[in-house]
Amino acid sequence: MIENVKNREHYFTERPKSRATYGLIHTCLRGKTFNFLTASGVFSKKRVDLGTRLLVESMVLPEEGYVLDIGCGYGPVGIVAAAVKPSLQVYLVDVNGRAVWLARQNIEKNRVYNAEVRRGSLYEPVKDMLFNCVLSNPPVSAGMHTVKSIILESTARMASKATFQMVVKSKVAGKRLCSIFEEAFGSVEVLARESGYRVLMSKKK
Repeated sequence: MIENVKNREHYFTERPKSRATYGLIHTCLRGKTFNFLTASGVFSKKRVDLGTRLLVESMVLPEEGYVLDIGCGYGPVGIVAAAVKPSLQVYLVDVNGRAVWLARQNIEKNRVYNAEVRRGSLYEPVKDMLFNCVLSNPPVSAGMHTVKSIILESTARMASKATFQMVVKSKVAGKRLCSIFEEAFGSVEVLARESGYRVLMSKKK
C-alpha cells in the first residue's frame, strides 16, 4: 500500500521490528460501517487513507467469482469487497506477518465469511489460482520494480476478461505506470480521480 519511502521498513517487511501498538478505526465505506483493528508496522494505522478509500469506493467488482487483494495490509479493500458482494470469494495477500494477522482479525470482527488471508510475497501464495478481479494499493515505497511486478505478473493469475485495478498517486501515475499497464494489457483507463490519486483499470482480453 502507498506510503512515504522512509516507512518502507515498517510495513513492507515480513516481520516488522517496531513494537506493536494497536488502534481501532471505525469508518463507513460503500455505504456500510466497518471496524478495523490496526497496529504499528502496518500501513496507515490511524485511518483508511485517501488512496485506499478511493479504490474501495470506485472499484468495479464482478457479480461472482474470485477476487484478489494483493498487498492487503490490515484488509480494508478485500474485506469491503467481500462484504458488498457475498457471492464473491475474496483472497487477501500480504508479506507482512503483522498485517496478515490483523486482516484475519478484521475478517472476524466484520463478520465476513467469504474472505481468506494468505501470507507471502506478491502472487506466490495464490500461484495456482485464477481471479476475475485483482485489486491493489501497491507498496510504492518498496520501489518501482515491485510495483511493476505486481502489474506484469498479474496477467498469469487472471481469468479471461478479468480486471486489474490499482490506486496510485497522480504524480506517480504518469506515462511510466500507464505504459506498464499498456505493456501488460494493451490499454488502460482512469476509473476514478480524486485528492491527488487515480485508480487505473485494465482488462485482460
